[in-house]
Amino acid sequence: MALVSADSRIAELLTELHQLIKQTQEERSRSEHNLVNIQKTHERMQTENKISPYYRTKLRGLYTTAKADAEAECKVSLILRKALDKIAEIKSLLEERRIAAKIAGLYNDSEPPRKTMRRGVLMTLLQQSAMTLPLWIGKPGDKPPPLCGAIPASGDYVAKPGDKVAARVKAVEGDEQWILAEVVSYSHATNKYEVDDIDEEGKERHTLSRRRIIPLPQWKANPETDPEALFQKEQLVLALYPQTTCFYRALIHTPPQRPQDDYSVLFEDTSYADGYSPPLNVAQRYVVACKEPKKK
Repeated sequence: MALVSADSRIAELLTELHQLIKQTQEERSRSEHNLVNIQKTHERMQTENKISPYYRTKLRGLYTTAKADAEAECKVSLILRKALDKIAEIKSLLEERRIAAKIAGLYNDSEPPRKTMRRGVLMTLLQQSAMTLPLWIGKPGDKPPPLCGAIPASGDYVAKPGDKVAARVKAVEGDEQWILAEVVSYSHATNKYEVDDIDEEGKERHTLSRRRIIPLPQWKANPETDPEALFQKEQLVLALYPQTTCFYRALIHTPPQRPQDDYSVLFEDTSYADGYSPPLNVAQRYVVACKEPKKK
């Protein structure tokens, strides 16, 4: 019943999202039409090489309308915020449905069980997760919340089932490493998480204390409006090495300059003379703080 209820709510949200997108497009089309008229009027004036009373009056009216359209942009902003809220709710419901199906042992063709997941498919899914991570857009004066970009979770935060985290586990050789994992459950009695290794080849479930878990960002930080919510150049981090499911120590080489940009990082690598790899790109989704001291 829960799956049916989720499907019904998702259908409702998609309909509401469609209406919001149409409304946004209508608002934009109206203002664009007026801007085209302004441009055409200026072109005619240049062709005739004169400014007649007619053109003065026409331009005054067009610019008055353009000013009103610009003031109405806040309405478009509110519509877009509503649309983003709908998208976030849809994503949340889809994730809840996936977890419920996983628990019930129900899988469809697009969401195969873990044991049949091919590595190439997994890498594609991780890239898609990074690309679709929502961008934090606050109201004027709002500060980015915890788990936005480089801002860590609050001290009492508990990751939910299905959340992706960096988890410190013991490797087969006995060494410890940070892996990408999915939260299965959290026990308030023991203050421990149960997490699954995201890598199909691992097929392991780990029971770990809170200090061995680092929640991944839930929003991308916008470098243009919230640069303080990003890791800065030469800051030590844990970053997911490209085409793997393991986090390694790295230095920030270049922070993102635009919302869609990745970090450029230098991974610690003793095979290079300076101890660091050439710059590699890693999405905001997979870069978290490293509390260990920087190697000298």
